[in-house]
Order: sequence, then C-alpha cells, then structure tokens
Amino acid sequence: MWDMGFITEDDFRTHVANTINAYADNLVSCDIKRLNSNTIDPIKLIFDKSVYDLSWEETIKSEVLRQRDKSNNNSIGYFHQQIFRYIANCEVPQHGWDVIYRPEDSVDIFDGHYVSTLYVEMKNKHNTMNSASAGKTYTKMQDQLLQDDNCSCLLVEAIAKHSQNTQWSITLDKEKRGHRLIRRVSLDRFYELVTGDPNAFYKVCMMLPETIGYVLENVPGVKAPSDTAFEDLLHLTGGREDTVPKALYLLGFGSYIGFTAE
Repeated sequence: MWDMGFITEDDFRTHVANTINAYADNLVSCDIKRLNSNTIDPIKLIFDKSVYDLSWEETIKSEVLRQRDKSNNNSIGYFHQQIFRYIANCEVPQHGWDVIYRPEDSVDIFDGHYVSTLYVEMKNKHNTMNSASAGKTYTKMQDQLLQDDNCSCLLVEAIAKHSQNTQWSITLDKEKRGHRLIRRVSLDRFYELVTGDPNAFYKVCMMLPETIGYVLENVPGVKAPSDTAFEDLLHLTGGREDTVPKALYLLGFGSYIGFTAE
C-alpha cells in the first residue's frame, strides 16, 4: 500500500531512477584497467585483506566500492535535494538556495513562530562544513533575513547527530552569532515542516529499497554494473590466488625499481 500522500508512486520511482542515473560513470562496469586508472595502492589492499580477514575477491570488490564512493556522495545529495521538486509548494532553484518552500498559508517553524517562506541549504553530513564555509553560509542567511523578515533560513542536514530543529549559532569574526530564524534542522524535521507528516522521512526510507529494486528491474536503461576486476586480476595470475599480491604490485609499482613484469 502506498502511504506517502506527499509524493506519488510514479514520481518517487522517477526520482529514484534519476538518482541512479546520476551515478553516471559509476554505473560503468569496473574491469582491472578501470580499477587501476587512478593507480591502486597494493600495500593498503594487502593490509586490508589480512587485517579484516577478507578473501581476495572481497578485497577487490571493497576497493571498487571505495573508488566509486568518492563521487557517489554527489549523487546522494541529488536524491536528498531533487525529491522536493515533487513535493507541493517546494522549489529547487538552479542557483542560490537548494530548496525554497512557500506554503499556501504559513509554516510554524518552531513554537508558534510562523513564516511564509523557508530558504534551505542542504548538507549530506553534519561535519562537512569547515569554519569558512559555515561563516559564508551563515552570512548568506543573515542577508536573506534582511531582505525578507517573514522567512526562516535552514541548514538542513541529512545525516545529523540527532533529530533536531534548533537555533544555529556560530562564531563569526571572533563573535558568537545566533538568530532564532536561522535554524539547524535534521532531514526528518524538514520533511515534517514541508509535508505536515512527522513520519514522512521514515516512510521514504522504508519505501526506498523496494523502489530501487523495482527501478533496476523494470526501467529501461537503468541497471547495476557487472564488475570484472577480480576475474581480470585472476586472469593475470593464471587463476592462482597466491600470486595476487604480485599482480597487484605490478599494477601499482610496475615502473618502480625491482618490480618487473617477468
């Protein structure tokens, strides 16, 4: 049963498909050449295998995932931001704010403080901003409040330390700054603000695995990659796993003194 009244099933499937496609190059199957395109670290892989008691296949698959993860955060940021295109009264501008919410009436941002507009900066994790970035974001929010005193500016964190909707205070130019309409909000609380459903984000999370499976199986052009990096590595060793370390050394250190392809 579809129980998310704030987004249709078709829109949610479309958004999931778009997010998977946003993985772009990471959907390309990873062979040994692609794995080593940024030069692997054989010593790290050997330590990882031994310390974590992994097989060589598990170690290589883990390295493939690690390399993909470098760019996957952008794709997950796409998921968190762009879903609001499908939610009523939300706008996802091309520039400026990540999300703007303008309810038909007004929104109770906290304890009976109503505003007509929410301006949102989104972050994947609570610890992704350094002090300079935080100061720039906070100043941007202050400027917005000077232009519009009937709004609130939110720093929305997908992975916050805990569920929260609290005043965001920072130290700027050695002075502590804080404003009741500049808020630090976890993603679940933001969903509640714009949908009126306190369980909205929970419902999204619960529906996500099934929807991803459906999209991968049924939407043309969207599929998971089939990696061959480990098989290619075994081919280099003649199928002998005991010589995998030598093959890795040749991949990473092939031009170094003492390492040869013989």
